[in-house]
Amino acid sequence: MAPSGQRRSTYSKRAQYNLFTGYIVAGLGALIGAVLLGVSFFQPDLFGGPRGAAQDAASPATETVATVRTESKGLWDSISGYYRAGSKNAELRREMELARIRLAEAEAIRQENVRLKGLLDLQDKDRTPVAVARLVGSSSSSTRRFAYLGAGSDDGVEVGMPVRSPRGVVGRILETGGSSSRVLLLTDSESVLPVRRAGDEVVAFAEGRGDSLLRIKLINLGINPLQPGDMFVTSGAGGYYPPGIAVAIVTELNDDGGLARIVSDPAATDFVAVEPIFEPDAAIGAQTPIEEELTD
Repeated sequence: MAPSGQRRSTYSKRAQYNLFTGYIVAGLGALIGAVLLGVSFFQPDLFGGPRGAAQDAASPATETVATVRTESKGLWDSISGYYRAGSKNAELRREMELARIRLAEAEAIRQENVRLKGLLDLQDKDRTPVAVARLVGSSSSSTRRFAYLGAGSDDGVEVGMPVRSPRGVVGRILETGGSSSRVLLLTDSESVLPVRRAGDEVVAFAEGRGDSLLRIKLINLGINPLQPGDMFVTSGAGGYYPPGIAVAIVTELNDDGGLARIVSDPAATDFVAVEPIFEPDAAIGAQTPIEEELTD
């Protein structure tokens, strides 16, 4: 027998009830919203309390999000800064190296100016240097001790003229060319210079040994009056050097004098002054053999 068409299933009634209930809830929600909207227009402060409570409830979550965002930004900056630090450090090292080079160059220029000013103050008012030039080389492999000067006969340099630095005696001119000269250093084995101890009349000869030291040989033998640290200066004898120029400092004693270290080391000297011979007649007389003198 066929089912009757007038009967409705339970499912259809439940669906109708649910749809009706949804309409009622939506209507109530719209009514409540309209009421609240109207109240908010006329009394805006009425909902301050609920808004504050809602904001307080949501504040921990928003603070957590903000903290995470800030820390992630700081972490990213740290990571990017770490990778940029290498290039920045390399650039800073290059700048420091250039600054160190410039500082060394400035210090070298300052020292050179000091040496040049010292050379200008070396002479008395009546003694003007013939030339001021640079020591351009020295004999390193030979047993003789020579230096080469960047000034020659074209500059007025002559054989026998004393050569000195701001510290003291360097040697004397041995040979001259047009624009250069050869200097016989005090340390050469053929160099002999009359000296005296600064402050008294203890006289001696400073003889070169072919190394960095001089042999101080006393003229008056007897009890050795020397002490380590004694300064010897030129005595003026021989006519080449004016008296009172620093020569050497005693470092070791022996029976007839001692060993001394030169004051003006040519290896540490750049510019030197070439001065006129102190007493030309005396220098010529010192070079003349005694037999010729007796014959004259």
